[in-house]
Amino acid sequence: MRWKGSGDSSIVCRASLAQRFTEDQAQDIQWGLERVLETQKQLGPRLDRGFRGLWNSVLHASAVLPQLLPALHHLAGLQAALWLSTDHLGDLTLLLQTLNGSQSGASEDLLLLLKSWSPPAKESDDPLTLQDAQGLRNVLLTAFAYRQGLQELITGSLPRALSSFHEAASGLCPRPVLVQVYTALGTCLRKMGNPQRALLYLVAALKGGSICGPPLLEASRVYRQLGNTAAELESLELLVEALSIPPTSEVPHFLIEVELLLPQPDPASPLHCGTLSQVRHLLASRCLQMGRCLELLFRVTPKDKEQGPASNCEQGCTSDETLQQLRAAALISRGLEWVASGQDTKALQDFLLSVQVCLGNGDASFHLLQTLRRLDRRDEATALWRRLEAQTKLLQENATWSLPLYLETCLSWIHPPDRETLLEEYRTFLLEPCDL
Repeated sequence: MRWKGSGDSSIVCRASLAQRFTEDQAQDIQWGLERVLETQKQLGPRLDRGFRGLWNSVLHASAVLPQLLPALHHLAGLQAALWLSTDHLGDLTLLLQTLNGSQSGASEDLLLLLKSWSPPAKESDDPLTLQDAQGLRNVLLTAFAYRQGLQELITGSLPRALSSFHEAASGLCPRPVLVQVYTALGTCLRKMGNPQRALLYLVAALKGGSICGPPLLEASRVYRQLGNTAAELESLELLVEALSIPPTSEVPHFLIEVELLLPQPDPASPLHCGTLSQVRHLLASRCLQMGRCLELLFRVTPKDKEQGPASNCEQGCTSDETLQQLRAAALISRGLEWVASGQDTKALQDFLLSVQVCLGNGDASFHLLQTLRRLDRRDEATALWRRLEAQTKLLQENATWSLPLYLETCLSWIHPPDRETLLEEYRTFLLEPCDL
């Protein structure tokens, strides 16, 4: 019996079309290993030895026929892809050590083991395959280098992450993955205090394909580090536009690509760009911090509750209540600018709006009261003062807004002074007889 591994192309095709390894492909790999043992007459009683036991038996067989080696390494490539995609890195390390003929105590560096793995050349009469062992090895090398770089980036091992991402970029790297790798390199360099070099990689990422969300978000962070506010906001605005475009359907693959072996998108990842709603909230928050783009806050919708855990791009503006407070704060801020320039009538309009968009906002009500007093609109001021008197307890309870801490800090200047003292002063003013 002479097994040539002709069924391996079926595993490649079905795994690539499904964009994942399934139980069926795992069983096909097991069946291939058992066929190899049958050719060596070493299968023996069918026992539930699992993949690790089967590979141990196959690779330590005393008389593996040379003509079986290409097919065996191809099967090993499929097994390695399965184990990498399912995070069985210990089993993968042992497999590669054995394939490389390593002795006990050999290196456990998976990247080094993948580089050292040299599948034998195919024989001329071997069946054609969709993807040979060398092709699988190149895909595995790129995928593992990128996965390792991500882990090192998350744990803060930035020089190692930089090296891993460079390794991934230098290998067999499809364009969508190259965009991710360049974005990751930009993140690394920004965190290492080299924003100018980071921008070079981010520009390359944006030129590399249609996936522009992560590099645009990272570019906004780099520009913020550089103090370039205009470029930061422009990057976020472009990101909002990019996320507004419906995604195009992907062209089906017929090979095991790098993407198949990468981890699923994680909202906690530093490379996750978030949803359209989340990015709009981030842009609105940044605009508010810098006193810009008031109209944007009125186009933003609250973050959908079903969108799952918060991502790195969110800055705390995630609820109806918080959004209302942000809108009120922006209006109060603009109203105080009108007050400072002596335009109380325009300030009055903004303070009235701030009270309407966020009912019960004490700061808005007190600024409105002060403006009505300056404009000598006694009747309206009296009515508002009486409402504030009745709501004093409630206003004390709501004195601290439900805003992110960094917004509380930068907006502290819009809070009026002691409210109790102000109410008492207004009592004296409003109860004074007016001149006829």
